[in-house]
Amino acid sequence: MLTGKQKRFLRSEAHHLKPIFQVGKDGVNDNMINQIKDALEKRELLKVSVLQNCMEDKDSVAEQIAEGTNAEIAQIIGNSIVLYKESKENKQLQLP
Repeated sequence: MLTGKQKRFLRSEAHHLKPIFQVGKDGVNDNMINQIKDALEKRELLKVSVLQNCMEDKDSVAEQIAEGTNAEIAQIIGNSIVLYKESKENKQLQLP
């Protein structure tokens, strides 16, 4: 579980990132979760965009992705979800 200080740090790190995944009207599926899991292993921190035509609300989308990938939700802002998962091999971020 992330502390408030860690979440603030991750939000500042994620500020300049562009979303690399988009959740559309089909919602979250296994294939997407696997791709996000791989991307998290490489990057540790990434943004997912929830499109307007998505049938589910962004909070449940964030929950599903976080559960499926064992990642932490650092922030949900607008239609963007910021996810963090410590990498086993490509550790880049040092949490405060």
